[in-house]
Amino acid sequence: MKKIGLGFLLIVMLSSCGNEWIPHEIDVKLGNQSKAFIDENPSQFKILDREKASFAYTRIEAIRDEILASGLVKNKENFNWELHIVQDDSVLNAFCLPGGYIYVYTGLIKYLKSEAALAGVIGHEMAHADERHSVQQMVKNMGIGILLQFIFGVDNAGLVNMGANLLSLSFSRSDESEADALSVKYLYPTSYDAKGAAHFFEQLEKDKQTEKILEFISTHPNPDNRVREIEKVWENLGAKKGKLFTERYQKIIKDLP
Repeated sequence: MKKIGLGFLLIVMLSSCGNEWIPHEIDVKLGNQSKAFIDENPSQFKILDREKASFAYTRIEAIRDEILASGLVKNKENFNWELHIVQDDSVLNAFCLPGGYIYVYTGLIKYLKSEAALAGVIGHEMAHADERHSVQQMVKNMGIGILLQFIFGVDNAGLVNMGANLLSLSFSRSDESEADALSVKYLYPTSYDAKGAAHFFEQLEKDKQTEKILEFISTHPNPDNRVREIEKVWENLGAKKGKLFTERYQKIIKDLP
């Protein structure tokens, strides 16, 4: 009875502390599980060979490095920030697993018009990992007790598929808004147009009559008002103009199969 009472008290105490009490190693461990699931399912996630698209990888990793060099990524040293390109032209998506594993689909790369737009999307996804939104959603959806089991190794038997479950998590509107704002802040010190993510949303709004766009919007918050909110953050920072790098971006697209 004492053990049960102590465990219950621990859960109650930690539930009022947000996710700061959770060691960052947990994000990396969760990310590793998800990465392992991706690696084990090449038919679903076909990772593009680096040798077949070396220029694309180099340029997109340069985007990641500029974001990390902004000095605003809190977990720059804690997470891995590995980049992978998923070869699937039918998918408009990118995501960043806990621990910093970044995945970008060729469908998204080919859809966008500029390097700044891709930088905006990557910054947005990195922000989700940096703010540990997946861990927050896991606590919300599965309960702190389950996460404690995972952390302290009490009973990992029921948590084998947690890596796969992470890939289906949805972020809240507040998570998405925070990631939008952080994308602007990450890019503002760089040479890029810090409103890069806004260019993506503007393009979605323009093209939403297509089936692929409608599918994307059905699983993501509607772009309505997000452009305006991004512009507000940019204006509050000083409205510094950056570059789109459209010509260089075309070289990235041409390097893809």
